[in-house]
Amino acid sequence: MYRQLTDKEIATLTVYGCSAENWKEVEVADDFSPAFFSNVYFSGKNKLGTYKKVFDLAGGFKKHAGINNCCLHNCEIGNDVFIDKIQNYIANYKIDEGSYIENVNLMVVEGISNFGNGLKVPVMNEGGGREIPIFDELSAPLAYILTLYRHRPELIHILQTLIDNYAESVSSKIGSIGKNVRIVNCGSIKNVRIGDNAHIEGASMLENGTINSNSEAPVEIGTGVICTDFIISSGVSITDSTLVSRCFIGQGCILGKHFSALDSLFFSNCQGMHGEATAIFAGPYTVSHHKSTLLLAGMFSFLNAGSGSNQSNHMYKLGPIHQGVCERGSKTTSDSYLLWPARVGAFTLVMGRHYKHSDTSDLPFSYLIENATDSFLVPGVNLRSVGTVRDAQKWPKRDNRKDSHKIDPINFNLLSPYTIGKMMKGVEVLTNLKQIAGETTEIYTYQNCSIKNSSLRHGLELYTIAINKFLGNSLISRLQKSSFNNIDELRRCLEPGFEIGSGEWIDLSGLLAPKNTVNTLLEQIENKKLTLNEIQSQIENIHTQYYEYEWTWAKEKLELSWGKSIAEVNLIDLIETIETWKSSVVKLDKLIYSDAQKEFNLNSRTGFGVDGDDKQKHQDFESVRGSFESNPFVLEVQNHIKIKTELGNKVIESLNGL
Repeated sequence: MYRQLTDKEIATLTVYGCSAENWKEVEVADDFSPAFFSNVYFSGKNKLGTYKKVFDLAGGFKKHAGINNCCLHNCEIGNDVFIDKIQNYIANYKIDEGSYIENVNLMVVEGISNFGNGLKVPVMNEGGGREIPIFDELSAPLAYILTLYRHRPELIHILQTLIDNYAESVSSKIGSIGKNVRIVNCGSIKNVRIGDNAHIEGASMLENGTINSNSEAPVEIGTGVICTDFIISSGVSITDSTLVSRCFIGQGCILGKHFSALDSLFFSNCQGMHGEATAIFAGPYTVSHHKSTLLLAGMFSFLNAGSGSNQSNHMYKLGPIHQGVCERGSKTTSDSYLLWPARVGAFTLVMGRHYKHSDTSDLPFSYLIENATDSFLVPGVNLRSVGTVRDAQKWPKRDNRKDSHKIDPINFNLLSPYTIGKMMKGVEVLTNLKQIAGETTEIYTYQNCSIKNSSLRHGLELYTIAINKFLGNSLISRLQKSSFNNIDELRRCLEPGFEIGSGEWIDLSGLLAPKNTVNTLLEQIENKKLTLNEIQSQIENIHTQYYEYEWTWAKEKLELSWGKSIAEVNLIDLIETIETWKSSVVKLDKLIYSDAQKEFNLNSRTGFGVDGDDKQKHQDFESVRGSFESNPFVLEVQNHIKIKTELGNKVIESLNGL
């Protein structure tokens, strides 16, 4: 409840240097005290709470809640707020309890604002055509659909309308500053809505946006930061004079060290340091840490961009209209270059400069290497890389999202119906190349890339190992979850609980899903049956059901390999599959073990023990890097071989007992 000021309170405030356009327009809480007010000018309608809290500052300094040295226009200031040294004024803001605001140039909401919601961001194609309307709850899969499904105009129109309606629902003439927000030493803050517990210190300018901070996952905005036209999700850190313009920043992202981002979407756990991003769709875990790196007009996820990585999106004809895709898990080495349009397959390592618009999407886990002016592809070789396995292990551990409400559903699986389906296409592609061009051909040509004969043969072998490993994994996982006493019960256990999962799978920027299921969702949207919240729930449900859908897919592939249905499968078929799986796991782990060993060879010891002999070099190397035999990852690989071998033997033993 609020009341008008008493004459005595007005007199006290006047003595303390306060004044008002009209004291009758200033309302206060019942137990209001003017004791902690000084040099405040009130304009328009203002509401004030009570101010009893003492703030503990760095170094042990304390400040009492209250309002000093500022002009307030049409503001509602909650309980226990501290405001001091506002150079211009604060206008049209509701400031919640416990917030601390000091030494700020200007805080204002001008006119009706959507606070960044509904703003269109021209991702991938700088010439336009893929503008994405951003809003508070934008997820990576929904943004993927909005970006790449332009061939379904009714779908895009309905989604645009839903987002416009949401933007309208949050529009207001009054901005909000949440509970326990800290805003210190900042420049201009205009048309910005700020959530609870945000920490904003030294920001130069924040304009037209929302900071969705909360107590679970506070947002940090640091010195020299300029953000215009933006949505910032929970748990984000933007520091060190970073520039953000027309961007969506997803949960747990870190942008710093003078990074520059324009017209881009960044989803969960992306990191940008030093470099630049323009018109990119940065799916989860897109990482760029280097000063000379430019990410431009592309779609990425789980990307690690090396120093000097660059792309070009026009050839001086019709302007910057070209785009590219690097599928999940790709890496670019130092000074790599891609001329768009191009498409890089999942978990592919790009080395050197590539000008020929290659499409390697059906040959994942490859190396794309520059050789003179040609692009050489080495299929499947990244399956044996210790770096690939390490990446897959580190991503879940580096999930920076503290918010219990996680917007982006992220599937971290290295092998899945998506990647294995690509490998199966890869086997078909490589086999056809060999048949058409001949087995003795030195160099094969595929999608503007060259493939050596030896690389093709080795790629076929690696893909086959990985396919067998995945199908065996799925079978053993299903058997372990089931209880059976005879072959008939076993067959019933192997029947999928869902019909969903067969056919092609796609990666919606972190969400792995059957294409048929996604199409069903899109049809529901087109029939105007879903709200934005219901769309998000459907997306989360698809993610939750992943392993059920995966088994449906794997079961069909196993039936093809057996040449018979689940109803006809026998123990010999199952045991042979598990033996093949066991062999594949061991082969792949030994290849990874061998790759890890390279990190401990003589070349790796160059630069160690610089003032001593070989013995000192060895001692210096081991003191820093440790020995190969005691390396945690190496021990883990050895243990993995042992565990999986024992698991295979145990499952075979249980089958033999039927």
